[in-house]
Amino acid sequence: MNTEHRPALSPVWWVLGSILSVQVGAAIAKGLFDQVTPTQMVWLRLATSTIVLLAIARPRLRGRTRRDWLGAIGYGLSLACMNWAIYQSFARIPLGLAVTIEFIGPLAVAAFASRALRDLVWVVLAGLGVALLGFGPAALDPLGVAFALLAGAGWGAYILTGRIVGGRWSGLSGLGVASAIALLVMSPGLAVGDPGDMWRPEILLIGAAVGLLSSVIPYSLELVALRRIPPRVFGILMSLEPAAAALAALILLGERLSALELVAMVCVVVASVGATRTRREAAPA
Repeated sequence: MNTEHRPALSPVWWVLGSILSVQVGAAIAKGLFDQVTPTQMVWLRLATSTIVLLAIARPRLRGRTRRDWLGAIGYGLSLACMNWAIYQSFARIPLGLAVTIEFIGPLAVAAFASRALRDLVWVVLAGLGVALLGFGPAALDPLGVAFALLAGAGWGAYILTGRIVGGRWSGLSGLGVASAIALLVMSPGLAVGDPGDMWRPEILLIGAAVGLLSSVIPYSLELVALRRIPPRVFGILMSLEPAAAALAALILLGERLSALELVAMVCVVVASVGATRTRREAAPA
């Protein structure tokens, strides 16, 4: 008797699901900025991801070396910087543009790590795309742009420190510890200003949902996907982040981008795809 075999879901869909989850979470978070501050929302996101990641990973803390802890601290600080800065940027400029500018960080890390002239060309193309944003019909908030660039720098540092942590902490344990460190770093910010509606049950629930959508679910989907597809293909798919951010912002927030802003975004996406395609494929860690 013939048994019908259903093919397994392609890992490409896991990556696309991760991208959409992150950007939907970002759009939901931005929609609450009239009730909670960006710092408060980042704290809620980190609190959720820390609880879940530590419960899953159960990291071993005894017997850790000084280098283990320095790596985890650097990882946590970069995580805090990346999340705090990009949420500050979301509060000032459109979501899609903030993610487009932020993408300069990981792209620069990838290109300069290769030290190949052709990869520097991709950085220049991405920089040109960001520069085009200055000629749009509406002036962008300079502080919002600066926060997006800071988030990009944090993302770059997150990648570099993540390589160190990945070699010293098993599984998700390093990420869980780093998330806890980032949460501690962000906690003093809650003492500044009025807590407002932050502790209302519905805000706490939405903040937990943002933590799941923006951290826990994407990490899980990406781990599954990376076991089945080459890192180069994964990098190409992740280049769709700015476009996914613009789509999520359009559907959930009604944010529309001008033709010139879309061209700028395309420049960054093409540069990211180009840098990923020309990069020599390394063995997965």
